[in-house]
Amino acid sequence: MRADARKNRDHVLAVAGAALAEHGVDVSLRDIARRADVGLATLLRHFPTREALLEALLHTSFEELTARADALEASGSPEEALVVWLRDCVGWTTEYRGVTVLMAAAIEDTESALHASCVTLRAAGARLLTRAQAVGAARGDIDGADLFALIAALAWLGDQPALAPRAGHLFDVVASAVLTGAAAGDESAAGGAKGVAKGIE
Repeated sequence: MRADARKNRDHVLAVAGAALAEHGVDVSLRDIARRADVGLATLLRHFPTREALLEALLHTSFEELTARADALEASGSPEEALVVWLRDCVGWTTEYRGVTVLMAAAIEDTESALHASCVTLRAAGARLLTRAQAVGAARGDIDGADLFALIAALAWLGDQPALAPRAGHLFDVVASAVLTGAAAGDESAAGGAKGVAKGIE
């Protein structure tokens, strides 16, 4: 890519990031082009779909969350690793309101520009969950798809102005439920979920 074309693309991305952070993922591409002072055709040449624009914006974040899961898997206790990663994922989704709706659709749509990154992220969470299940620290009747759905649900709560003040408490409730089951009655597991949940309040 030529230097001027890359500069133009980076400018569009910066403007798009600000617009999505302010208005959520439903902001119109036409409005983003207007804010960036480029034609819609120019924006679409770089990013032919909304998903392609989001993939470009979120690619680094996807990679960081996947790497975070790998690091936690290698160093943290299974239950703490799982809950800390969940907290990080839910916290990240607040950057762009409504992003989990697109992610939930993209994970089932192999044609979506977001599909590969979403699948990789789900697999990272599934590994942490399986590790916790293997030592009896997480309930055994959920899988990576369920975990991905819980992240989406908790992110949706954080997007609702009337419910956002409860987001930290509800994360605590969900995390504690994930860590019970096979480890039912383990006060340290429930307490650990409450402790790490404080980070998103």
